[in-house]
Amino acid sequence: MASTSQGWADFYAWQLDRASRTSLSRQIYMQVRSAVLSGALRAGARVPSSRAMALRLGVARASVVSAYEQLLAEGYVDSRHGSGTFISGEVAGLARRRRAAPPRVIKRAAVPTSARAFPDFERSAVQGEARPFNTGRTLIDARTAETWRSLTHRAVRRLGPNDLGYADPAGLAELRANICDYLRVARAVRCEPDQIVITAGTQQAIDIAIRVLLAPGDEVWVEDPGYPLTHAQLLLAQVQPRAIPVDVEGLMVDVGRRTASRARAVFVTPSHQFPIGVAMSMARRLELLAWARQSGAFIVEDDYTSEFRYSGPALASLQGLDHSEQVIYVGTLNKALFPGLRIGYAVVPRALLPAFIGARYLIDRQPATLQQVVVSEFMQQGHFAAHIRRMRLLYREQRDALAETLTRRAAGRLDVELPDQGMHLVAYLRDGSSDLAIEAAARRAGIVVRAISRFYRAARPRPGLMLGFSGFPRQLIVPAAARLAALVANRGRN
Repeated sequence: MASTSQGWADFYAWQLDRASRTSLSRQIYMQVRSAVLSGALRAGARVPSSRAMALRLGVARASVVSAYEQLLAEGYVDSRHGSGTFISGEVAGLARRRRAAPPRVIKRAAVPTSARAFPDFERSAVQGEARPFNTGRTLIDARTAETWRSLTHRAVRRLGPNDLGYADPAGLAELRANICDYLRVARAVRCEPDQIVITAGTQQAIDIAIRVLLAPGDEVWVEDPGYPLTHAQLLLAQVQPRAIPVDVEGLMVDVGRRTASRARAVFVTPSHQFPIGVAMSMARRLELLAWARQSGAFIVEDDYTSEFRYSGPALASLQGLDHSEQVIYVGTLNKALFPGLRIGYAVVPRALLPAFIGARYLIDRQPATLQQVVVSEFMQQGHFAAHIRRMRLLYREQRDALAETLTRRAAGRLDVELPDQGMHLVAYLRDGSSDLAIEAAARRAGIVVRAISRFYRAARPRPGLMLGFSGFPRQLIVPAAARLAALVANRGRN
């Protein structure tokens, strides 16, 4: 190897790190690439044969061949038939000119204004936390867990070519049919299977509805207080959300008429208002539908916890009262089963179906096939209905345990609202204390509560705490509720 250039001599002096998790072929590739870009190996320099390189470095020839193939594929070296392999003149020339050019002031890319519009959600309050009384959490009993495992194993064994390729962006036909049957019976929804679009949850369904219904500058009604993520999505779409107050009968339609009569849509949670939990009265429902017909607006009905009603018959959906197809009904199986499932749905008016499915296609092409198959079988075989019955009883016990402990231990400082439906309750602070301060103090004590004043936009907030009860067994709820009650009582005396 007497003809080896100084560049290759320097290369051979480099030591391979045989203890590294980076493969030897990758290390060789990185070293040659670095030498080309730095100018240590000049254009046209002959590359030693793989055999010679392997011998000098003390590695298997296969490692060198793999490195050479990567260098050739990326253009760092050229292979000349019958002559050998050489450092690429094009790449080395560009590197040389870059080094010879006068230094420039580097202008780093600034974060664009559009990126700054995305809300920076507080990571410490994400729903993944397992501490009581975080919201949106569920419990899975042994029967459901075992059934789910069995159905998943069977679905995997039966996977065929059709299950592994592209599919309908609206979702599997059998799952849509099962959801349709369920919604007709349980929620009095007026629908056919082809009107159902499978989504990743209510959040994606609402996102698609915003894309389909609204243009920048459009006015929309949102509940005040209301769900913060819907409000954030509307702001990102550059529409103008108008906060409409909520009272004991739900959204105050007359206020909406006066303050934003030209609104193009309204986003509501009529069966269990988020966060305060009231159900929209029949008079308000009919008034809202009448306004939509008169103004040509659409209603997006978020029915996020419809499965869990603890007293009286299930409330019929707002969509079931709509005879002009101006309601988009969205729901989720993520709260009925478990959040990691990531399957929801939208019941879409026929006039909007092509646009809705088209937007669904552009976002992520289609829902995951395997999970849809499992959910469809779970519903078809009656497991879903049985699971809901069991969880409804369990969640009711957990709700009652939480409410009873807070009422008994908070020394009259909390007004606990016992919800007929849903997965959380609200405890109002009687003395007008800061719910934000209680939220912070509870977090320091290892308890997660949410100050409902955060959910208000224009209306005067009533200080209170939102507590999830669905994701925690009774033996965890009672002592945590006792600690929270003591915390509230002590702060009230200070």
